Amino acid sequence: MTKMTLNKTNCTAIATLALIAATLALGQAHADQFEEAKPINWHHWRGPDANGVSTTARPPVQWSSTNNIQWKTPIEGNGSSTPIIWGNKLFILTAINTGEVDPSLPKPEDQPKRMFGITHPNSSYEFIVLCLDRHTGKILWRQTATKLIPHEGAHRDNNFASASPTTDGERLYCWFGSAGLYCYDLNGNKIWERNLGKIKMGASLGEGCSPVVHEGKIVIVRDHSRQSSIEVLNAKNGKSLWKVERHEKNAWATPAIVTHSGKTQVITTASGKVRSYDLNSGNVIWKCAGLTGNAIPCPVVESDTVYCMTGYKGYSLMAIPLNAKGDITGSGKILWTKNRGTPYVPSPLLYDGLLVYTQSNQALYSAVSARSGKTHIDRERLKGLSSIYGSPVGAAGRIYLTDRSGTTLVLKRSRELSILARNKLGEQVVSSPALVGRQLFLRGRNHLHAIAQEKDLN
Repeated sequence: MTKMTLNKTNCTAIATLALIAATLALGQAHADQFEEAKPINWHHWRGPDANGVSTTARPPVQWSSTNNIQWKTPIEGNGSSTPIIWGNKLFILTAINTGEVDPSLPKPEDQPKRMFGITHPNSSYEFIVLCLDRHTGKILWRQTATKLIPHEGAHRDNNFASASPTTDGERLYCWFGSAGLYCYDLNGNKIWERNLGKIKMGASLGEGCSPVVHEGKIVIVRDHSRQSSIEVLNAKNGKSLWKVERHEKNAWATPAIVTHSGKTQVITTASGKVRSYDLNSGNVIWKCAGLTGNAIPCPVVESDTVYCMTGYKGYSLMAIPLNAKGDITGSGKILWTKNRGTPYVPSPLLYDGLLVYTQSNQALYSAVSARSGKTHIDRERLKGLSSIYGSPVGAAGRIYLTDRSGTTLVLKRSRELSILARNKLGEQVVSSPALVGRQLFLRGRNHLHAIAQEKDLN
């Protein structure tokens, strides 16, 4: 073979490789455009399927306070509600102390001593709904839902904007507990509001259960130290459809909604009993005792089973079939149980058959088979994490766990503990992450952060 023939051969090979590379790049660009063209939503604080998972998101693996930060927007006031996203709009709640004091109310220093040093406010708060552009962090609109003095205080780790909003794509539902329920269109126009009355939380710990919307109905659970209840409202106008009293005390668990065996079930966890209500009538379909006190983790559903757990003054996890009827407490109807390692504040993650959770508020990590209850990872310590309030989320075969210092561990979704990255944000975080497209959103103490890989920022 001559030198000229060899050069021609090399040039042809190089041109072919370049054409292949260009075709692949074009295909990837087309795929990325298609991904952005699809509806991208995280409409519930636990994601589109209320289990902490996005099946479409591809968030980054690594970031820091200066690396892979797409934008960082200050959020005035105090709140721990998780942001929700519909399309290109992100919604978040906050409560701002105006400093306007009512002199007829006792000053905090003059109030009687309460547990955890909790005091009742004597100044008014503005309860704020914010809408941001998810690509730029620009505030698109801001509405003051109401302005008032909260009738009781909250634990230092709680606040007056801890419930996350939710949307059905047509209306936005914002629940500030005793300060009211407010409905807007996605452009910020108020449609209706409801004052559902004040409640009395034991020890004045503060409220926190988030609303859930399903098929034109909004579910509100209020478990507290007086008469607890579950109420279902018409999403179009806020009018009550039914309300049922509950024999429960303090709980903060957001319910799960699932259709099974021809009925839509509203599943609530609490210290007394887990209950399944018929969404249309309020009738109890089944109930089961066995959890510990101060229920906070929300139930998660996969296939024909719901998983309910608590982790305050003891540990409890129950796998309950959705076809249950009546009171199944202590019966063989319960598929399997666990009595160790379950969370207090964080909710679990249910990711393609793998049930993931942390013990109490500690960085002790467990993973079990949702179908069988077999333990794969048993309370292994997550080095680099400390106290955890936010709930784990999952996407692209990865699990994201953030502690209160703002450090996030990225783990491989696996039956063995495999840490892919450790990322420090440099700001306290008590909210759960939200995932859409190639972005991960973290609400810090003072800012909302959008995290994306540098190559996706252009």
